[in-house]
Amino acid sequence: MPLHHSHRQQHLQSRWTAVDDYFSGLLAPEDEVLRAALLNSEAAGLPPIHVAPNQGKMLQLLAQLQGARRILEIGTLGGYSTIWLSRALPTDGSGRLITLEYDAVYADVARRNLRRAGLAETVEVRVGAALDTLAALVEEGAEPFDVVFIDADKPNNAHYLDWSLKLTRPGSLIIGDNVVRDGAVIDSDSTDARVKGVRRYLERIARDERLSATAVQTVGSKGYDGFSLARVIG
Repeated sequence: MPLHHSHRQQHLQSRWTAVDDYFSGLLAPEDEVLRAALLNSEAAGLPPIHVAPNQGKMLQLLAQLQGARRILEIGTLGGYSTIWLSRALPTDGSGRLITLEYDAVYADVARRNLRRAGLAETVEVRVGAALDTLAALVEEGAEPFDVVFIDADKPNNAHYLDWSLKLTRPGSLIIGDNVVRDGAVIDSDSTDARVKGVRRYLERIARDERLSATAVQTVGSKGYDGFSLARVIG
């Protein structure tokens, strides 16, 4: 990468982060529970790949707009986005969130963060490969989820979508994170398994007449990426 291009990218990233900080501080300020979740995750060595505060608030607002009583999250990490989403559930305690995490260490950190947030009775963390835990939910006859947030290993995104469709109903919303991959998503010749997984996921959405969807690019403290939104319509 040419030096001048690298400097420009660093300048842009600095500006994106500053704008995110402004938005988050003004509209989505973190409280002690959210800050502690990040500090605990960092202390446990978890990668800093959680959503930004303003993105977490966006997830919360989307779930509130859905009137969500049941939320499914695929990919827990330290439970930061889980806390944001959980705060969209009814205040009478009737809501429920199930979050799926492959890594037992991550799941343990998440459980401690959720317990500190007062969400131990609201949120269930299930450990194991998501393809297995999703199949188990279907086998159990789980009630449909109002919102599904897919934020796990990208090569399996299309499979997560297939299972999500078995666990939702018309009117449900399926949100996918990290679908831009710094712009690499448009490279049909990419050999990156994550890019290929995202492309399969988006193409799968496009082919399914049960879904009405779009995707948006974002820039911010997490760099250049984006979300997909798919509403189940049939």
